[in-house]
Amino acid sequence: MPRIHDAAQLVEHRTELRNAEASARERLSVCCGTGCRAKGAMEMVRELEKSCKDRNLDDRYEVRQTGCRGFCERGPMLSVGRRELHYEGLEAKHVPTIVEKTLENDETVPRFLYRDPVTHDVAETDAEIPFYSKQNRLVLRNSGKADPRSIDDFIRLGTYSALSKALTTMSPEEVIEAVEHAGLRGRGGAGFPTGTKWRYCREAKGSPKYLICNADEGDPGAFMDRSILEGDPHAVIEGMIIGAYAIGCSEGH
Repeated sequence: MPRIHDAAQLVEHRTELRNAEASARERLSVCCGTGCRAKGAMEMVRELEKSCKDRNLDDRYEVRQTGCRGFCERGPMLSVGRRELHYEGLEAKHVPTIVEKTLENDETVPRFLYRDPVTHDVAETDAEIPFYSKQNRLVLRNSGKADPRSIDDFIRLGTYSALSKALTTMSPEEVIEAVEHAGLRGRGGAGFPTGTKWRYCREAKGSPKYLICNADEGDPGAFMDRSILEGDPHAVIEGMIIGAYAIGCSEGH
């Protein structure tokens, strides 16, 4: 991607990415979060890539790895194309059937769809599944929608627009006031107000100042921080830069 020097170039690049999406290859998005990896997601990725190449489908479809989609008990999961067809409980051995039926002949394979354990209703997309339809995702809104290794994927979704706004239209004091007004709190359990913490740091004497992203999870089985870092790393980076600007530091870890 080109080096971005100002807010206007960021908007221009995002517009280009969104315009190009309409004519781009359709995406085969495989959930590659920790749970799905443990159940063979990477084998699925490799088999999909090989099958698409062998059947000359790689000019129509692009295999993408995404962060955790949250429905770990149903993984590995695959989102197919612009229809965002939801397939779950997959293994690498299922790939030939998916390629032949869905990719080549545009047919849905019912046995790979979600089936409600109580009503037995079948859902074809995430939006139709109660687990997803009842959620209002904020922190994890982009996890599962983009490749964590691609900054363009996240720019297309809107990441770094808040950073652009902060750097070009707000003073550090205004950023802190906005965070205080929003009521943002730490996610570690104590719920300490983030705006208060940033204000203390900005007013503290001494230089240089450092910003540290604490991603340690001491509780057994806790995956909050890991889910963000694996699924939406650019949200973490964007937040760190905004925080650094607000408290007046130039180095983050």
